[in-house]
Amino acid sequence: MTDDWQQDETRREKSTRIDTSVPNYARVGDYLRGGRSNFLADRKAAQALIAAAPVLATIGPAVRAFHRRVVRYLTIEAGLRQFIDIGTGLAVSGNTHEIAQSVDPSCRVVYVDNDPMVLSHARALMKSAPGGATSFVDADVCDPGAIVAGAEETLDFGKPVAVIFMATLAFVTDTAVVADAVAIVASALPSGSHVAVNHVASDLDPAIPLAAQRVRQWPSLHITPRSRAEVASLVSGLDLVPPGLVPICDWRPAPDDPRFDAVVPYYGVVARKR
Repeated sequence: MTDDWQQDETRREKSTRIDTSVPNYARVGDYLRGGRSNFLADRKAAQALIAAAPVLATIGPAVRAFHRRVVRYLTIEAGLRQFIDIGTGLAVSGNTHEIAQSVDPSCRVVYVDNDPMVLSHARALMKSAPGGATSFVDADVCDPGAIVAGAEETLDFGKPVAVIFMATLAFVTDTAVVADAVAIVASALPSGSHVAVNHVASDLDPAIPLAAQRVRQWPSLHITPRSRAEVASLVSGLDLVPPGLVPICDWRPAPDDPRFDAVVPYYGVVARKR
C-alpha cells in the first residue's frame, strides 16, 4: 500500500525509533555523496569504507551521473513515463522524478524504501511537477509483492514501467533472493518495461571485498559486492540495452560526466522486457 504515514499509527511510531547512534545504509550513502543528512556513526562507517578502499570516495558523483544518464535514456529514447525507484535513499537534487519530469512533466514516479528517515525526507522534499505524480511505498526490496501492490495505486501496469535499483541490491546477502525479487517485480510489468541496476562490484577493485568485511563490525551494515556474472544473473531473461553490463562510467557516458583516474567499482545495466 502507498505509504500514507499521516493515517498510519504504526508507521508514525516506526519513525520515532530512528537510531542515530548506529550507522545506516542511507545515511552512509548520503555522506559518500557529500550530503548533510548523516550522523557521527554514519561518518565513521563511511570513513572506514574509504580507508579500506579509497576509490569509494568517487562513488557518489559516479552513481549520480549514471542515474541521470539512465533516467534520461528511459524517458527520451525508450519513451517511458512511469517509474518505480526502489531504494530511494535520502533526498538530493537530481532525483528520478526531477530528471524524468524535466523531459515530460506528466511522468509518474513511485519511490520505495523501508527506512523511516528516508521516507520522511522523501515525503517532504520529493514533490511532483503539475500534471505528474510522486508517491511513496513503505516496503523492503525483498518484498516484491508489496512493491507491486503499492506501485499499482499510482501507475498503470497496462503501460511500460521502468524499475530502478540504484545501489540497493548489495544490501541483501543472498544472490538468489535478490534475483527472485527482481524477477517477480519484472514479471508484473508489461512488454516494453525496463529494469535498471547499479551494483557494487567484487571483481573490479581488490580492495572492495576488504571494505565490505571491515564495515561488518557494525551489525546494521552488511554489504555484498557481486561479480559481473552475479550481477548479470539479476537481469537474466531480459534483453540488455547496449552497451550491456559494464562499469557504470562506461554506460553511455556523457560529455559533462565527472572524470576519475581509476575504474569506479560499480556495474551498471539497463535491460528491456520483451
